[in-house]
Amino acid sequence: MRDKLITGIKLVFGLFLFALGVVFTMNAGIGVAPWDVLHQGISKVTGITVGRANIYMGLVIIILDIVLGQAIGWATVCNMILIGTFIDILMLNNLVPVFDGFFPSLIMLILGMIIEGYGCYFYISAGLGAGPRDGLMVVLTKRTGKPVGIIKSLIEICAVSIGFLLGGNLGIGTLIMAIFTGQVWQIVFKTVDFDVSEVDHRFIQDDIKYLKERFNGDREEEIQ
Repeated sequence: MRDKLITGIKLVFGLFLFALGVVFTMNAGIGVAPWDVLHQGISKVTGITVGRANIYMGLVIIILDIVLGQAIGWATVCNMILIGTFIDILMLNNLVPVFDGFFPSLIMLILGMIIEGYGCYFYISAGLGAGPRDGLMVVLTKRTGKPVGIIKSLIEICAVSIGFLLGGNLGIGTLIMAIFTGQVWQIVFKTVDFDVSEVDHRFIQDDIKYLKERFNGDREEEIQ
């Protein structure tokens, strides 16, 4: 129970940090990450908050992941719900400052990328699956046989294009994040000696299988 509690705390804390990083990049006001361009666009067109747009988009992607055969973890579901919720809490209560001027905004954007990196470390290291968008990237890579970099770029180009048409904030910050987020996260992971490839994830289907085996085992004992 203690280990599960620690895992749950790591997961929630990581998702909160990631949401905090997202709000930093949005408040920088010089362009946001590709997916957040889409979330902002949906928010402007529908009138819902950016956080809710994040949640609804995550739900759509999770359904697509399942249809395409990608395993879903508890962290995938929590990612969908909690990141959007934390974004709304932070933004609606003005808990993250907004600075004027390009250089303060640039610093804020970079800080946001770093905070997101540490958020990723905490929630991915919990070993309960990746986020919906990462899952989509993985399953499309498997399905198409194309390099992951190409798939990631194509997905984000689609997200940016639709988001921009809907009124999302596309700017120099979007380009910076598209190019440098991976490198920044890699540096962050090195500071905590974290290797994504070494994480052994447990998925929801594993828990379902365990419960079925446990149930069948109990029934066999009753019969005997």
